[in-house]
Amino acid sequence: MRTLRNERLGSDNAGEGAGSTRTCVLTRAKGERGDFIRLALGPDGQIAPDVRARAPGRGAWIAVNRTALDEANAKGKLKGALQRAFKTQALDVPTDLGEKIHGALRQNTLDRLGMEARAGNVVNGSERIEAAARSGKVAMLVHAADSGDDGRKRLDQAWRVGGGEPRGVNFPEGRTILSLALGRENVVHLALTNPAAAARVRHALARWRAFSDPVCGPDGGKTASGSGSTKEDVKE
Repeated sequence: MRTLRNERLGSDNAGEGAGSTRTCVLTRAKGERGDFIRLALGPDGQIAPDVRARAPGRGAWIAVNRTALDEANAKGKLKGALQRAFKTQALDVPTDLGEKIHGALRQNTLDRLGMEARAGNVVNGSERIEAAARSGKVAMLVHAADSGDDGRKRLDQAWRVGGGEPRGVNFPEGRTILSLALGRENVVHLALTNPAAAARVRHALARWRAFSDPVCGPDGGKTASGSGSTKEDVKE
């Protein structure tokens, strides 16, 4: 069973708030803020996903997957938990909140890839990737969902030769979406050459996958630390 704990890969992005702990309003599991998903309470009482944890105002935190969230939302348990966390009855939880969170996590991952590409941390093109991989300059190798087996195997082998991992990451989206995210043409494979950039992308992708995986159970919110404490579930 995949959980956020299994998926946690860490992040050196200060925006994730690494090191601070939060409590899931549904499971009461505690863990690092970067592994949780923030829900923001708008001035109109609407609950909305804030996956980057940057929206102003009050927020509550969850660490469950989409299956568990949708079930809790349908039964009214999520609304009750949020009413207790925010100490107000005047809030509205969208019936499609799970879909909204999934979309936000997906977009966050694509945005992260785009930022790393603009920063010069991404190489694409099979020949360039293969050369970088064999010389030990690749920190993360990514394959589009619709990439061919031969291309994957060749680049995976080059990465292993250069001291990398056994195989690259199979991205949930195809080449069209990757190309749009990077602002480049025909991105079938890509490589991150900066270890810190690779860690940021891995973390964003892990959060997206951990939330969206339908096989996760209701306990999927437990995180790596599984310990620690927090005085409040709602942060200003």
